[in-house]
Amino acid sequence: MAVLQIRKIVICALNQDRKAILRKLQSSGLMQLADVPENDGFEVISAADEKSKSERETAACEQALAVLDQYAPVKKSMFASLEGKRKVSPSEWENAEKNREKVLSAASEITGLAKEIAAANAEAAKLRNQAETLKPWKNLGVPMNLSGTDRTAYFAGTMPPGTDVGTIFRIISEKCDGLDAVDPSIITEDQDQTCVTIICMKSDADRVEDALRSAGFSKFWQNTDETPAGKIEHLLNQAKDLDGKAKDLETKIAEKAQIRGELEVVSDLGRVRAVNYDALGKIPRSKSAFVITGYAAEENVPLLAMLVKPFDCSFEVDEVPADDENAPTILSNNAFSATTEGVVASYGLPSRKEMDPTTIMSFFYVFFFGMMLSDAAYGAIIAIACFFLIGKYKDMDPGMKKTITMFGYCGISTLVWGVLFGGYFGDVVDVVAKVFFGKTVSIPALWFVPLNDPMRLLLYSMLFGLIHLFVGLGIKGYNELKRGDNIGFFCDVVLWYIFLGGLILMLLPSSLFASIAGGQITLPAALASAAQPMAVIGLVGLILFSQRDQKNPVLRLLLGLYEVYGVTSWLSDVLSYSRLLALGLATGVIASVINQMGSMAGSGVVGAVIFAIVFVAGHLLNMAINILGAYVHTNRLQYVEFFGKFYDGSGKPFDPFHAETKYVTVPVDDTK
Repeated sequence: MAVLQIRKIVICALNQDRKAILRKLQSSGLMQLADVPENDGFEVISAADEKSKSERETAACEQALAVLDQYAPVKKSMFASLEGKRKVSPSEWENAEKNREKVLSAASEITGLAKEIAAANAEAAKLRNQAETLKPWKNLGVPMNLSGTDRTAYFAGTMPPGTDVGTIFRIISEKCDGLDAVDPSIITEDQDQTCVTIICMKSDADRVEDALRSAGFSKFWQNTDETPAGKIEHLLNQAKDLDGKAKDLETKIAEKAQIRGELEVVSDLGRVRAVNYDALGKIPRSKSAFVITGYAAEENVPLLAMLVKPFDCSFEVDEVPADDENAPTILSNNAFSATTEGVVASYGLPSRKEMDPTTIMSFFYVFFFGMMLSDAAYGAIIAIACFFLIGKYKDMDPGMKKTITMFGYCGISTLVWGVLFGGYFGDVVDVVAKVFFGKTVSIPALWFVPLNDPMRLLLYSMLFGLIHLFVGLGIKGYNELKRGDNIGFFCDVVLWYIFLGGLILMLLPSSLFASIAGGQITLPAALASAAQPMAVIGLVGLILFSQRDQKNPVLRLLLGLYEVYGVTSWLSDVLSYSRLLALGLATGVIASVINQMGSMAGSGVVGAVIFAIVFVAGHLLNMAINILGAYVHTNRLQYVEFFGKFYDGSGKPFDPFHAETKYVTVPVDDTK
């Protein structure tokens, strides 16, 4: 429940040690680098070329890995994303640096083979397309470049679909008067074209061709003495040879799958080097020295000092000025609350002047999630699944582990609420006992059944919501006291407590509340008599002092009245917590409907089988939908209703200088 103290660190060392010091800082991941202004005698020397080279090396490895994934894929389980990054030893990391050129050469060979496969496949597809275009001429038994004899002309081509020999004669007779020495033939016909051959006297060839062109004739000719059937066979054989070549190349690629691990390490090595060179290119240096500035958590300062102790350098630690807008925020919470840090970060991290709301929010988050889902069986499944995954995958990404652990805690909360409300897969115990055993058996609710008493649940939902909102207002007061704004604490927090408290005390004994609660509430005389004065004191105080910075008295009062109008937002916020009722009822109602649907086939073997199918499919779907609903609406209650009362969330995340990798975990550099 804290924002760690941040310290500003300045390291000045000799140029000869800059790469070694950067490697240690990068390996530790404890310091966020900051831009250092250039001073006289110090300048920034770009390392863009080295960075670009490292990025190209990573890209080359990634291309090779993509080829291996295509032609020699590795089977992965559906939970492979939970396994985390592979751990490598310091010696394996050092060997990757030594053998980098060899691995890059192999990567180039793999991508080269892939290019050859692509070229072979493209050429084979081209040849098959050519063969496909010749299929209409397959029955033509003469060479495709035949032009005729000494006295006759021969040409082939296509005419519009539906053309027959009679049509060809008619066209020629109309366009060529008195010409009848023509012999047309139809080779094939389909919906797109008619393939024809024409034989005529060589002296009439031009007139015949022109006449046919006017009717849509397109000449077919290829410069080969093969028949279409022979050419088709030749093209398909060539394509088949190329297919074989591609298969051989694929086999060669598959044989290189054993270097996949080395490619992954070198790929990550390139990433680490690129980040390192990027940092080098931003560090100002003189002829003999360089300067690094950054931020680190106060608790990590001694460790950073130990890392650079072996070098001849200056290590200075300063407090971070209050107006330093670049200083990051680092959260520190207990094991339970740390699981919800991602929820807070999604909204915005607290600034260094704010209280970290994570711990307080985490209890409300788990509490509300379980209340919305509120089925003991669903909760048990969620909790068991989440903690099983955490136990099975020890190297899971820390962020993923926190999220799954959070859902595990939410599952436990759901289990507790399910027991309180008597929900176990809805009313499955009642249905199974009645339909299949002819008995009346049920598990009683430890508290009450929401479906039987929804108004009671609505009242408790709004009560829990009011507590949630009041805690948020209290955190606002804490922040103002922390900043030394005692007047703001009284005017913006205490007066609201008095005003709202008075209104609540006035509402509780009223007939309106009695009609909702189903019973009259009688307050002690002291509280009943104090309710109205509290509301009036709070109202007057808010009108007079909520806009205390305003100099114009009339405008101050008008703005004060507008501030009091904000009580309507409190009402809408409290009503928002009715979603606890709505989602809780939805889970139970849908679950009960699923059970009833499954039992419609009655008892017996067939009925049992149908019930089992409907039960499993229906409850899986219901659980998935309502988990999503509970997650979304629990987040909304935190972001809108709770954080809206006190939270700014303008802090900047801590972005340490570290080795960001994709495949492996970089071993820590603990060399002296």
